[in-house]
Amino acid sequence: MNQNQFMRTYLLFRRLLLLIPLFASGVVEAQTLKVTLLGTGAPFPRIDRFGPSILLEAGSTKLLFDCGRGASQRLWQLKIPLGVVNTVFFTHLHSDHTVGFPDLWLTGWLPAVYGRWAVPMQVFGPEGTATMMAALKQACAWDLSVRQQGQGPSEAGTVVTATNISQGVVYQQGGVKVTALDVKHGEGLKPAFGYRVDYAGHSVVFSGDTGPSDNLVKFAQGAEVVVHEVAAAREGLVQTSATAREILSFHTQPEEAGQVLARIKPKLAVYSHIVLLSTDPSIPPPTDQELLPRTRKTYSGRVELGEDLMSIEIGSEVTVRRFVPPSK
Repeated sequence: MNQNQFMRTYLLFRRLLLLIPLFASGVVEAQTLKVTLLGTGAPFPRIDRFGPSILLEAGSTKLLFDCGRGASQRLWQLKIPLGVVNTVFFTHLHSDHTVGFPDLWLTGWLPAVYGRWAVPMQVFGPEGTATMMAALKQACAWDLSVRQQGQGPSEAGTVVTATNISQGVVYQQGGVKVTALDVKHGEGLKPAFGYRVDYAGHSVVFSGDTGPSDNLVKFAQGAEVVVHEVAAAREGLVQTSATAREILSFHTQPEEAGQVLARIKPKLAVYSHIVLLSTDPSIPPPTDQELLPRTRKTYSGRVELGEDLMSIEIGSEVTVRRFVPPSK
């Protein structure tokens, strides 16, 4: 080794030594995507499965995909102030995906520790989103007005910037790219979207409400994690109820989901928006535990049954963490 090579090696070694304390203190961190299932349910008002909503965290960015019943409560269970989540993407405008939004917006605007919203809210969704947001602000005009009296919260927090979107890249900030993709939620339920999020070489796809979708498979290629909806009903109900058959046609049954996942081959698939259907009181719905065995008929990859507050960290590995309530 000549003198120049020695000096280059020596200087590189010194730089590496200087980085050691930074790694130890957590200043240098791997860039990861974190997905938290705030609600994994459907319209059925279960207390253990709130309405569909997914929190995505990438660096300092926090994005919400759908805002179903109880999204605000789940955020605060995680000790995340509502006021720091100011961007929402709707997959479609069915009430179970949107009914939690007024709570998130209005409660997050209050000056208490769980709120303190002081910037405009960005909302993206299919055609009709902008109209819905304008009507919501009109419906809540009295509340917004009286709360701003005296030392009330900032008026800026009442602003909602709503954008009707179509398939393609709809958001690109802070290294986070969000792509909307058309899915198959029934002929009369168009448009409906899934979303793909890419960040720092990592990716996740949210199916939204859909039947088996070739377009979803196309956009999900190379994604590390796929969060997919699933629906099931007892065979007796399927045979006797036209309503049940119609509802199932808007969704993806476990065997069908397995076929979709086999074409994508993600590192991990997670079921959310779990529809356990019963339209006849004499025929009970299937149980959660029946979904994975049915999926195994067509798919052998890694699948998890989603739970409220389950988180998925996507980095050098894909790690699933189930929520453990803090001890009192």
